[in-house]
Amino acid sequence: MNHLSLTFLPDQEAIRLDLFLSREMGNESRAAIQRLIETGQVLVDGRQVRASHKLKGGEQIEVEIPEPLPATPLAESIPLEVLYEDGDLIVINKAAGMVVHPGAGNASGTLVNALLAHCTDLAGIGGELRPGIVHRLDKGTSGVLVAAKHDRAHQGLSEQFSVHSVKRIYQALIYGSPAEETGKIEGIIGRHPTERLRMSGKAKNGKHAVTRWKVKERYGRISLVELRLETGRTHQIRVHLTEAGFPLVGDPLYPDGGRCNNIPDSQLRGLINHLGRQALHARCLGFIHPVTGDYLEFTVEPPEDLQELLAYLRPRPVVD
Repeated sequence: MNHLSLTFLPDQEAIRLDLFLSREMGNESRAAIQRLIETGQVLVDGRQVRASHKLKGGEQIEVEIPEPLPATPLAESIPLEVLYEDGDLIVINKAAGMVVHPGAGNASGTLVNALLAHCTDLAGIGGELRPGIVHRLDKGTSGVLVAAKHDRAHQGLSEQFSVHSVKRIYQALIYGSPAEETGKIEGIIGRHPTERLRMSGKAKNGKHAVTRWKVKERYGRISLVELRLETGRTHQIRVHLTEAGFPLVGDPLYPDGGRCNNIPDSQLRGLINHLGRQALHARCLGFIHPVTGDYLEFTVEPPEDLQELLAYLRPRPVVD
């Protein structure tokens, strides 16, 4: 990561931020600069602003430029739990802690790197030898994920995700006990106005998002909920539940308001801290096979760390 500090002098004529940076950073295209601004890599006087923001004089501009990634991700022999595979697609149970796609700070060790090594019959997407990732799971989220091996499968799966016909069921542990048994959370989700790594329902520009939820079990201060996504926005479940007052247990990015520290049970606090991630699992994925037309559905139980936490939370049987 390279850091650049610039000052827009007070006696200069007002100019758009992206135009000023294009002038000062001759090696970067305007489109690349606009991406840096949109992803929060550019701060003006410590604040995230739009590319069209007018500089009027005296502003201090900080720019973080990520290291360039290899043009093509490298194949890496990484163990995968394959639930289904044919010549068109592959379904895996993604482990918590695995990043799906290479990016800044994660150029290797990702699901894409693993799939490049595993799929010997990969035809590629859009002329590139790579798997077609049609949906993603956050690094800390475990569960079912499908990837396409060629353009036809990629297009067929993408269309199903775009019209929200894919069956997606998640399980999550949340702080609190909702008054109702079921409900729906609806609103926009976009980039957080000040925290560039977070998403928010209070963003100026966002996309419509709908999450349906149902309480499955209650354990006092913590509840197990089932969630069905009607849309698939970045961090959708995490944002919706946090802003509804029921943040995910263990989430390192979205604050829980001190709920974990206020749990009197030290062993339970220890299990949550050991989890080290959001207690979120993509349990079920169902879709129409884009080539054969068959309906496929896959269900996987939560990984061992979540199972351990659930086992501790659930009531013990009474022994006479």
